[in-house]
Amino acid sequence: MISDADAQALASACHPDPFAVLGLHADALGQLWVRAMLPGAHQVQVVDAQTEKAVATLVLRHPDGLFEGVLPRRRKRFDYRLRVSWDAASAQSQGVYADAYAFGAQLTNEQLLALRDGNYPDPYTVLGAHVLRQQGVDGVRFALWAPNARRVSVVGNFNNWDGRRHPMRLRHVAGVWEIFVPHAGLGDLYKFELLGPNGERLPQKADPYARATQMRPDTASKVTALPQKKSLPAGRAQANARAAPISIYEVHLGSWRHGAGGRFVSWDELALSLPAYAGEQGFTHIELMPVSEHPFDGSWGYQTLGLYALSARFGPPDGFDRFVQACHERGMGVLLDWVPAHFPSDAHGLAQFDGTALYEYADPREGFHRDWNTLIYNFGRNEVRNFLAANACYWTERHAVDGLRVDAVASMLYRDYSRPAGQWIPNFEGGRENLEAISLLRHVNEKVGADAPGAITVAEESTSFPGVSAPTSVGGLGFHYKWNMGWMNDTLRYMHEDPVHRRWHHDKMSFGLLYAFSENFVLPLSHDEVVHGKGSLLGKMPGDDWQRFANLRAYYGFMWGHPGKKLLFMGQEFAQPLEWNHDGELPWELLKDERHAGVQRLVRDLNHLYRSQPALHRLDCESRGFEWLVSDDAACSVFAWLRRDEHSAMVLVVSNFTPEPRYDYCIGMPDGPALWREVLNTDSVYYGGSNLGQGDAPLHTQAFSSHGRAHSLKLTLPPLATIFLVPA
Repeated sequence: MISDADAQALASACHPDPFAVLGLHADALGQLWVRAMLPGAHQVQVVDAQTEKAVATLVLRHPDGLFEGVLPRRRKRFDYRLRVSWDAASAQSQGVYADAYAFGAQLTNEQLLALRDGNYPDPYTVLGAHVLRQQGVDGVRFALWAPNARRVSVVGNFNNWDGRRHPMRLRHVAGVWEIFVPHAGLGDLYKFELLGPNGERLPQKADPYARATQMRPDTASKVTALPQKKSLPAGRAQANARAAPISIYEVHLGSWRHGAGGRFVSWDELALSLPAYAGEQGFTHIELMPVSEHPFDGSWGYQTLGLYALSARFGPPDGFDRFVQACHERGMGVLLDWVPAHFPSDAHGLAQFDGTALYEYADPREGFHRDWNTLIYNFGRNEVRNFLAANACYWTERHAVDGLRVDAVASMLYRDYSRPAGQWIPNFEGGRENLEAISLLRHVNEKVGADAPGAITVAEESTSFPGVSAPTSVGGLGFHYKWNMGWMNDTLRYMHEDPVHRRWHHDKMSFGLLYAFSENFVLPLSHDEVVHGKGSLLGKMPGDDWQRFANLRAYYGFMWGHPGKKLLFMGQEFAQPLEWNHDGELPWELLKDERHAGVQRLVRDLNHLYRSQPALHRLDCESRGFEWLVSDDAACSVFAWLRRDEHSAMVLVVSNFTPEPRYDYCIGMPDGPALWREVLNTDSVYYGGSNLGQGDAPLHTQAFSSHGRAHSLKLTLPPLATIFLVPA
């Protein structure tokens, strides 16, 4: 018999080594004993698994449910089961069960050492919950990193959420707790119950590696199968390449469309509608705002607590795979917003996970984000680094997404980000850069490149940090693309000005070309520009109703003609007039209004023109693909430039940002094509404009000088419009 102290420790769920006393053990005389902690049980018998005969009936040692007994005439270990009769008040089913404490260690020392050192290539395959068959018994292996906890139990609907039932084994070398729970299975709900380093009971924690969860506000993790590895379909790598046309439709799934009664639509419903709509609009990629599990709808997914779990809002995880497949079948890529910068402090999440600052920096000057009231990952800790890097590859390898748009990169790069003097800690060199975060980002980009060829990463980085999209081999961060936040801010400020004042802000539209090729840029008109009181893009435009729509159409033309990949947030493709409301769905009824339908048609045609004209995308990120023709006509607020590809194909783009039409406007042209034709005009009546332009007749360059060139082209520039011309 075990001591009274051991019995009391088991009954109070604070035994330091439950595997040393529970299950089958031999005493000093060689007798075999079985002990089981089964609160709510009425009778427990030990059954020989081979003969199915009862060997012994255990005695209730402690009133809280500790049973034990010696096995007569047994000297050798054997495979046994527990036949349990439960009290009438118990929700458990009468039956015969395998004993969790009859199974040995679950992880190898090699696995544990790799986890400790942060070198395990895919830790999500060993940590978390995994359905297995061991010794002929089906069950679930649970493993959790919590090195400073005094005790960890897995609790769930398979054990009445009772932390006394399944306290786990601590593998000291890595601070990992593990257990195989027989008869648990797919769909079971679970959490972890921990005692902190001082013996205090912590709030029950969700599994950091869970692949599915309950629907909020419930917070339990859910046992689900590990998705099989997948590769990007043939052609996706080329479609994601630097020379490819990339036009991204940014979507918040919870407010794109609603189901009946305002419910969230399912992945399968989205698969039937969203890829078709975005494809018809000419977009090449759909970027989903974070779909990892998050507790608060109003965070739009940017405060994630389940990085490995698809949000339960849209149905089971396998539906997401069908959605991705539907996108790929239409030739569209899928990008996910990924948030490795910070996480919320909800009690069931990562905060003070084992009673200590485990996932976050301990010092609030490093570990607390002042802007968002969130916690910052400890980017220098091996296990956290492994958790994040593997998660990036989890989405590309296991769900075949085309890439990740990494949120809030600037907040990761600088230790003094949004912090006053004295409220941040310099790095070991005395500088402001977060060297651990920089190292992590390089590692993530290298790992994605190696493990998921063809997938891309895109940085939302708002500073002038050098080499964001440069390869790590030359000292860059290794992203494929970077959001051009400077271009977005400058051009929107310009567009907000009344046209009569734009001459004084002319440089805001041209300044971006001074650095346009220093990175591989995406031009983003994202959700960030239509929230927090900023209104809509249409609402930013000045003038009367006609001028506001014309300004927006001209601006879109300017954007699609400008070097850089494109990104547009949902609803702006049809000029949503009000600020985005994440609780509602897009105002699709506006498409009954020809003004809004015209903008939608324009975005579609801009996308198709961008894709069909190599000069508009092949050299998006190279200076040889762009040539200013008119950049200094501030008095008329006119800009004109050429886009080229590597084979000398050309597109002429001209924007007039005043409501005054310009007749016979002369543009000096380079030697080359003598005939040009207009292929898109944002002032077309088809889009809601005044229909002023060149018409269908080809235009001839003429032998008179303009802008320092010997030959010129005379154009009619419509009011508040952008036109595109190609050689006839």
